[in-house]
Amino acid sequence: MRSLRLLGALAVSALLSVSSASAQDTKIRFTLDWKIQGLHAWFYWAQDKGYFAAEKLDVTIDQGEGSAATVTRVMSGVYDAGFGDMNAIIQNAALKPGDAPVMVYMIYSKAPFALVTKASSPIQSVKDIAGKKLGSPAGGAALKLFPALSKKNGLDASKVEVMNMAPNLQEQMLLQGQVDISAVFSATSYMNFVAQKLDPDKDFRWIYYSDAGLELYSNGVMVSAKLAREKPEAVKGLVKAINKAVKETMASPDAAIELLAVKEPLINKDIEKRRLLYVVKNLVATTEAAELGIGDVKDARMADAIETIVTSYELPRKPGAAEVFNRSFLPAKAERTPPALKQ
Repeated sequence: MRSLRLLGALAVSALLSVSSASAQDTKIRFTLDWKIQGLHAWFYWAQDKGYFAAEKLDVTIDQGEGSAATVTRVMSGVYDAGFGDMNAIIQNAALKPGDAPVMVYMIYSKAPFALVTKASSPIQSVKDIAGKKLGSPAGGAALKLFPALSKKNGLDASKVEVMNMAPNLQEQMLLQGQVDISAVFSATSYMNFVAQKLDPDKDFRWIYYSDAGLELYSNGVMVSAKLAREKPEAVKGLVKAINKAVKETMASPDAAIELLAVKEPLINKDIEKRRLLYVVKNLVATTEAAELGIGDVKDARMADAIETIVTSYELPRKPGAAEVFNRSFLPAKAERTPPALKQ
């Protein structure tokens, strides 16, 4: 009986110890930018492989409602961190100093804003759009930034006719010839063409804003000002776990998509793998990422991006780079070197 009581006491002690350790984990509610897609695979990889747990983090991942909405979600206090748009952080930092989240790990070092036209189109550059019809949803970020892109390329934006439409009609109106070119979020339109059995690489011509002189940053991991201030070690752990998962996902895309399909059985694995590879090749594994490591930014480029956003959106103040991006949570550069890509 003494032995049984001793074993029982030890079992209770072990349970209390585990419970106590679990209670010490920092809870982080994390929001994606959209519904689960292939480009979100690394977040679930970090969760499934135990990388968050290894950093004493209890991370809950929720689907999102848009890259800009991630910022407002974090600002509301409902979420502690998320995957969303740097340009929306800049806008909110200009309007509500001190309240906006801060980017701590840049993933899309090349913004996905682009102009797309048919491969047979005579439009080869931004200047060629003069006298043509441009399609975009009203208020779309790519359209909002078009005047700045035009100025960079010597195009009088007033000479371009703009036609607005619902987001889900962008590709159809281009295909039907109702517009000559569309201002789009490339990762979305690219896969919309794929879903329509078209070849987005051969059937269309893409003019990325970044390649045409408007070098903006885009989506990355952001955290609330409160989390960064009160729990910096948790933020470091979050970034460390995600960075490890990003690299492993890039090196093993098939395994990453298989894992994602367990989380969301309704995804089309072939399409989501292609989306993941497209995003990695075009937006993540850039020349800059090879130079600085994934997650970091160039200060001069960030300053220019802030200037562009402030001017384009007619904001009341220009936030400093330190208000919107903080590299102090990043792992060493050697840990952030992009791996060789697999197809």
